Amino acid sequence: MIFFSISAKPRIVGFLAQYMPAVFNMRKCRGLMLGLLMLLPQHHALADLMLHPTRIVFEKNQRAAQLELINNGTEAATYRISLVNRRMSEMGDFSAIDTPAPGEQFADSLLRYSPRQITLAPGVGQVVRIMLRKPANLAPGEYRSHLQFDKLPDVKGATSIETRGAADKEIEIVLTALIGASIPVIVRHGETTASVGLSHLELQKPAAGQAQVLSLQMHRSGNRSVYGDLTVSFTPQGGGEQVIAKVGGVAVYTPNSLRRAKLALPSGLTLARGTLRVTYRERLEAGGKLLAEAAIVLP
Repeated sequence: MIFFSISAKPRIVGFLAQYMPAVFNMRKCRGLMLGLLMLLPQHHALADLMLHPTRIVFEKNQRAAQLELINNGTEAATYRISLVNRRMSEMGDFSAIDTPAPGEQFADSLLRYSPRQITLAPGVGQVVRIMLRKPANLAPGEYRSHLQFDKLPDVKGATSIETRGAADKEIEIVLTALIGASIPVIVRHGETTASVGLSHLELQKPAAGQAQVLSLQMHRSGNRSVYGDLTVSFTPQGGGEQVIAKVGGVAVYTPNSLRRAKLALPSGLTLARGTLRVTYRERLEAGGKLLAEAAIVLP
């Protein structure tokens, strides 16, 4: 999620002075602004915020958890923390939602967290504490919401267009890319089970100069999500098996029963006359249990 802030100052700096008039019209400047947005380092702010762990799961009698944030950047940053609800698509994308679908249960009403806003100096960390409160009549199943961290703009020294003085004949447009990060917070209550299968493995013919792509489908059933690592290996006829690709932290969240995935394989690798196998396992810290596997024979 990327936000942009616009502030006004009584001077114009840099190459903006070549284009912006003393009194600007937002509609006329829209094209220039969109062009500038394409030049912003959109991944920098996200890289500056380190989160550990990257997901939180409450199980059995666990009632508390904590998350550590570290400002890995060179400037102080302020983050607002909130709980949001999101739905995963079949392709793994997320969208914000307000109303749950059948079989979809939110965890936001069960969770409390502190603090709600933090300011981190460069290299400084902060712990966010999360508490779980279950009502007595809570139905069994899995509940999920996402803890979101939105970077707030630094407005130090900025003045608004409406409040600038009469002597301010020129203004500066300041565009700041603000990237938010979020992690899932999952509550499992009562008896929860899940199973997953892999199907529709297909090695797609690559375009010129591009890597080969393996497409597949993941089928989930049960009342809880699945989470693990995908590994692709190839065994040529008469040869030994070799791992050629890995993708870590792949989830299929409730209520989704299907996720479609595409895995990029190493370029320059000849895949023929052998067996291509895909395995889906729990992460090592969760035990590394094999959850599903499938294979295709390549002519």
